Amino acid sequence: MCSAPRSGIAGRTGLVFHAAMTQTEALELFRQAGALLEGHFVLRSGLHSRQYFQCALALQDMPTVERFGQALADQVRASQPATVIAPALGGLVIGQEVARQLRARFIFTEKEEGKLALRRGFRIAPDERVLVVEDVVTKGGRVQETIDIVSAHKGRVIGVAMLVDRSNGTVDLGVPTYSLLRLKVETFEPDKLPPDLAAQPVVKPGSR
Repeated sequence: MCSAPRSGIAGRTGLVFHAAMTQTEALELFRQAGALLEGHFVLRSGLHSRQYFQCALALQDMPTVERFGQALADQVRASQPATVIAPALGGLVIGQEVARQLRARFIFTEKEEGKLALRRGFRIAPDERVLVVEDVVTKGGRVQETIDIVSAHKGRVIGVAMLVDRSNGTVDLGVPTYSLLRLKVETFEPDKLPPDLAAQPVVKPGSR
């Protein structure tokens, strides 16, 4: 099993314990993959930004997926989720890997008539312990939709795990949150763009 560039310490039992992945290490993995872009971007939230995390570029590399998945799973393991749920499309790859690391069930929400829904015969049992996993969160709209779906099925959301928290911890989802990278990235309303950003051609990537 691959692990992040972290030191491993072998105990008397022969098990190897890894230090938590640092923000610097996580950011370096994004940079190595060319997944941290600079320019003028419209985020899924509708806000504009000079920076954009194209997580798909980092998550195309399976050793990186495993490293990120292990680091997130290590943060949430004590909460003992029975199921991991991710909003499609962005959360699918990392959500499934976190579920694999936790040996938990994996399901996902997807668009139906413009809104996220639970489809494909997926079911959530009453009081089932569910962890929501997403790639990048700015305002948390898709995550909140997914939380609401779990609650509507009477499941219990025990937390939200994400690769990148662009709100720097300010987004309030009503449950514990976990992230590998927490940043305060400048965002702007469409009608309040600074002159330098307004002068650049705008790009609307396929993922936040």
